Amino acid sequence: MMQGYKNVLAPVDGSKITEKVLETAIQVAKRNNTRLDILNVLEINQFADGYGGAVSGDVVYKMVDEIETRLRVYQKQAQTAGLTDVEIHVRFGNPKTVIAQEFPNDHETGLIVVGTTGMNAVERLVVGSVTSYVTRMAKADVLIVK
Repeated sequence: MMQGYKNVLAPVDGSKITEKVLETAIQVAKRNNTRLDILNVLEINQFADGYGGAVSGDVVYKMVDEIETRLRVYQKQAQTAGLTDVEIHVRFGNPKTVIAQEFPNDHETGLIVVGTTGMNAVERLVVGSVTSYVTRMAKADVLIVK
């Protein structure tokens, strides 16, 4: 008998792998007849570095608004594919800990569907891959889409 998953999480960042992550997460959520959470994590220090440390609320609001618009497109895609319970989320923080621990704890995530990183080898060395961190640290099962 196959393990059933309750609540599938698809973290998306708009990179090339996003579409495949979303398609896989939709299929798994459908097979398990469960909720799909589509999440985008905004890293706060992303702002501070590029804007001399100060970011106006307007800039943040505009970014969140654009991300929510994109997430609604993904939500519609999942609903068109036959899912009825699809929620979208924008969170601020470190993508690694938000995806691996914070969000799953808040939403009882059973499976996290992540893509291989969009970073090159040098960026991975400096930043560390979100995917490898999530794989090591998440309590939920992790499915890696290549």
